[in-house]
Amino acid sequence: MALTTAAAGLAAATLGVMYADAKYLIRNDIFSGSLATISTAAQKFTEERLKTNRMLVYHNFECWASNPETASNLFLIFENKTWTYKQFFDQIGRVGNWLIQELNIQKHEIVAIDGGNSPEYLLLWFGLESIGASPAFINCNLTKEPLIHSVKLCQSRYLISDTDVRPLVEPCREALDSANCKIIYFDQALFESFRTESTYGTIPPADRRIDILPTDTAGLIYTSGTTGLPKGTIMLRGREINVGRGTALYLGLSQRSKIRRDHGLDRMYTCLPLYHGAAHGLCVTPSIHAGTTVVLSRKFSHRTLWPEIHASQANILQYVGELCRYLVNAPPRADKQDVTHQLHMAWGNGMRPDVWELFRARFHIPVINELYAATDGMGGSFNNNAGPFGVNAIAKRGLIWNLINAKNEKRIKMDVDTEEIARDSNGFAIEVGPGEPGQVVHRLVHRDLKNYLFRGYYNNPAASEKRWIEDLFEKGDIWFKTGDMMRQDADGVVYFVDRLGDTFRWKSENVSTNEVADVFGRHPQIAETNVVGVQIPHADGRCGLAACVLAEGVSEESVDWTGLARHATSTLPRYAVPIFVRVMRQLDYTGTFKIQKGRLKAQGVDPGMRVGEDEKDSMYWLPPGGSAYVPFRRKEWEELKAGRVKL
Repeated sequence: MALTTAAAGLAAATLGVMYADAKYLIRNDIFSGSLATISTAAQKFTEERLKTNRMLVYHNFECWASNPETASNLFLIFENKTWTYKQFFDQIGRVGNWLIQELNIQKHEIVAIDGGNSPEYLLLWFGLESIGASPAFINCNLTKEPLIHSVKLCQSRYLISDTDVRPLVEPCREALDSANCKIIYFDQALFESFRTESTYGTIPPADRRIDILPTDTAGLIYTSGTTGLPKGTIMLRGREINVGRGTALYLGLSQRSKIRRDHGLDRMYTCLPLYHGAAHGLCVTPSIHAGTTVVLSRKFSHRTLWPEIHASQANILQYVGELCRYLVNAPPRADKQDVTHQLHMAWGNGMRPDVWELFRARFHIPVINELYAATDGMGGSFNNNAGPFGVNAIAKRGLIWNLINAKNEKRIKMDVDTEEIARDSNGFAIEVGPGEPGQVVHRLVHRDLKNYLFRGYYNNPAASEKRWIEDLFEKGDIWFKTGDMMRQDADGVVYFVDRLGDTFRWKSENVSTNEVADVFGRHPQIAETNVVGVQIPHADGRCGLAACVLAEGVSEESVDWTGLARHATSTLPRYAVPIFVRVMRQLDYTGTFKIQKGRLKAQGVDPGMRVGEDEKDSMYWLPPGGSAYVPFRRKEWEELKAGRVKL
């Protein structure tokens, strides 16, 4: 009887713990950690590395390559070729010596590198690290003014460029020559030649890698340039090694993987560009920290992605949101490689709600590990999602997280027309409530950490200072503005809403372009949607324009325009329903899969304006009182301009 009572008591206690965990997200909060704990661990790790003069990602390479037990572990798989940690580390040293002997690269010098994904690009990155220099990672899709600007900004003496992008670089030669920047092209043959040069075969001088400080510049990663010329975000040595460490720990990257069938090294597949922070800091550096394997693709392609994942036996797929949309919209593979893989986790950011569960079910990937972070930001959020709770979210936060962290991260009310912070009667910011969107801000606990956490944009102090704001909630405080709008529901689940500036006001209501695009994306005849707010004659605010790419096999003539209008009006508030639809052959994206909105906004709804490069796009609209989208042509535009039609 006593045993039965004890068992019943234990069962009741267990149920109580389970209830508390589910209600207050205790395990989630402990796993996510507190900002204070994370900062303390990062500081301790940095101090240890500083004392031993190991402030470079290069030193992690050195650790694995010099240990007989790990030297033969696979570091890189690229186009069916493999490199162990020892093989790759030896080549890094040769590249470093070439940079010293042939180019006279100095310690702390910034050197611009340009090219697509390749082993040679990685060798340049870490070859520069091996001699204490810093890469400026140029977007390989740039040419002319943006490319010239990016190189001049970092004041590099060289642009070391892959021969594959020579057509984009050569038009810039005269301007770069005048800026005293010499172009040097590289290819696989150049790097192979380093093997036969005996003077390159030693480890680069050790004095190049000592006395490196956490606040020294590790490199520049450029913004996408969607709102102007690219800005060079300064990556600090201390931050770079800690991002690699923190991400490896969060993902549990291991040389004895718990989620691989063979329990070997975790293998993370990425087809994202190495010049961008996602592949850089969320795949390559954490993999090197953990001594695991990078499966690198030259670029994203429907044709190569699944065969590369299948052949490499990758178990983690790195994504950005639009990449997932492309994959979901592609037809199933006849060879079944899109479902007969070893992927256990998809890890990345920007997975849209209309794609999330379709992606999981379609490709049999049980865990979607969504994050929110920015190269030019301070805070991060994570959502390891394996079930219905937390779908579409960037974070789940419970009692412990709020007790420890809420004072350092807040969401504040914004005027989306002016993009100004709403203030109370005392002039302080107003926190939003549950379900309300607000801009996320992070408090700087100690002012002396300002340059350590976010040094800013290289040679652009004005843009750097715009990210900080003082006296936000009380006199003397200082906060970092993310520029991102989020909302948190009553259960502590946090959702990304929009970039500040992408939200627009219509009929005195705020409209989120992302949320409208998600609704359109769930219509079976729509493949992709880019939503913007556009100015209309004789109307206040901006009304919605949805630029759509039709699903495969769907023509304009076969679109159910009544059904599309019914889908939108039954799902969205009436003020959020796009009045205009522009049918496009393809949307404009940056090299990192970010949708370009600027040109679409500027061209508006004039049916005579071209948005696509090759053809005139068709325009439709939902006229006042209408129940279907109908063609919007010159006649309708003239009536709108003349004020004879009121929206």
